[in-house]
Amino acid sequence: MTQLETLRNILSDEDRARLEKIYEPTVTGVQPEDSRRSLVVMPDGEIRSYGVADKRSVFADGRRVYISSRSCGLDWKFHYAVSDTVLGAASYLPWSGRWVTVDFSRKEGSRGTFALISEIGPDDTAPRRVDISDEIFIDMFQPTIFEDERRIICCGHTHRDGWDIPTVMYSDDDGENWTLVPLRSAPKHEAVFPHLGVRWQNTGTEATFTRLDGKRLMMLVRTSLDYLYVYYSDDLGETWTDGEPSGFHCTLTTPYLLRLSDGRTVLFWNNTRPLAERNHENEWPPVSAGCKAGNGEDVFTNRDACHVAISDDCSEWTGFRELGLNMIRNAPDFRVNGGNLSSADKSVHQFQAIELPGGKILVEYGQHEASRRIVIFDVNWLYEKSRTEDWQNGMKNVSTHLFVKSISDCHLDTGFGGHCAWNRTEGALLVPDPDVTFGEALQICRVKDERLVSDRQGMVWNFPKALRGEILLDMRVEGSGVKIRLCDHWMNPSDEYAGLYAAYDFELDRRTLGCGRWLKVRITFDCLTGDGEVSCDGVRLFGIKKKLDTPDGISYLHVQTMAEDTDYAGTLIRRMEYRS
Repeated sequence: MTQLETLRNILSDEDRARLEKIYEPTVTGVQPEDSRRSLVVMPDGEIRSYGVADKRSVFADGRRVYISSRSCGLDWKFHYAVSDTVLGAASYLPWSGRWVTVDFSRKEGSRGTFALISEIGPDDTAPRRVDISDEIFIDMFQPTIFEDERRIICCGHTHRDGWDIPTVMYSDDDGENWTLVPLRSAPKHEAVFPHLGVRWQNTGTEATFTRLDGKRLMMLVRTSLDYLYVYYSDDLGETWTDGEPSGFHCTLTTPYLLRLSDGRTVLFWNNTRPLAERNHENEWPPVSAGCKAGNGEDVFTNRDACHVAISDDCSEWTGFRELGLNMIRNAPDFRVNGGNLSSADKSVHQFQAIELPGGKILVEYGQHEASRRIVIFDVNWLYEKSRTEDWQNGMKNVSTHLFVKSISDCHLDTGFGGHCAWNRTEGALLVPDPDVTFGEALQICRVKDERLVSDRQGMVWNFPKALRGEILLDMRVEGSGVKIRLCDHWMNPSDEYAGLYAAYDFELDRRTLGCGRWLKVRITFDCLTGDGEVSCDGVRLFGIKKKLDTPDGISYLHVQTMAEDTDYAGTLIRRMEYRS
């Protein structure tokens, strides 16, 4: 019996009906630790997500716990593990009945990278250790099992002489012996304008891979650059090409590939761009020498939106949809929100996922209990061709936050909370419709505030990606007008350099729209020809030209105030619609 059949059989009729109703991403729980390698399906179809609880400090181990679901993730129950030494989440070898995971230790006497093997399963309190290397390899997902070849593959990275070395480990004898295959690192980040300093240097970490066909594999790795790097193997992982930039925007965040039972592949990642790197020599409070040199992060500004796409062959992708936005993205106490015992980071990056019956997927994303979530969605949601926003459900579908000048770098060793994060505040707000409809409109304005990194308000909205499409806006200029950007990735609402990275970039203000009345603005784009057009109430205003190559099309509307000084009146948006 396959895993999908087992999961289907465990469902009651009531739970089967509940699962069938889920379409768009629906939160069903909060996992007990950051998302990476804690998710496992038991032989009877129970899903478990392991973690720790009862920690007394951020650096303490805590007690081993897990949450379990016997309803395909619809409901969860908390458990303490029978022992802190249990195997926990691992990969099952169907041909032998064995369970295998790969882990590492920095402790004296047990230092190194090793496999843990069990004939019992996740509840085994004394799994057998098989050493793989004296060197430490970190940030590994659970091993991937190739049943037809009886091969186990796991990926990690080690750090040598200032470089991260992505490394593949494979075993053909059920985890008893392992072969290590180091890959060429990705390049380091350079301080080129608009960057005034270097990013945290990651040169190939947190690798994830999927099978294409036969023995051909595709691997994606995290870097400090603007894109994930991609590697290929034609012999099931024994040799690999050098890495090259993929088409996926992603900076210092983790990708995750899930191959479905029908051969399609789902990619989870953060299709985002951080703010330009600052001159770290001028930061106050000061950052460490390591941060200045690129050996650590000052602040993560691109971990508040996570994304998902699907492909038949890993060459053309559909979706590019926001799987989730950080629940605390606007929090004025973001740095210390929820304390730091559950995690140092607070983000919606890092993923692990399993396929569920009926075309559903369960995915865990995020770090810290304030941000991380368990979500179920229907894969058909990725194939939608339209989206509408009218604020009837609030602002849950848009990014509008502004950053407060805050402490940068990691200082957890001082005893104070906060880790590579800035506090935030609300930017654009919902205000009454001036026409007294008793509805609301989003007001994008500018209020000068020296406490903020930037007081330039904006709004960022995602829709299903397309090469051709149109965006309809009900809008009203009262003040300085707005800059409109059509993009293939998320950028911060206040990013002053967003126009550099937008495919289309233009302005709508009093000169083109007049002032003080509602107008229907239509924006069309065609990434194949590079042409586009902006019209108002059915009358053409001007044409627009694509500035940058976007092979996967457009999936974002980025709207930002044009005001260079205080503008309380701003621009109102009452409704947005996208269709392709």
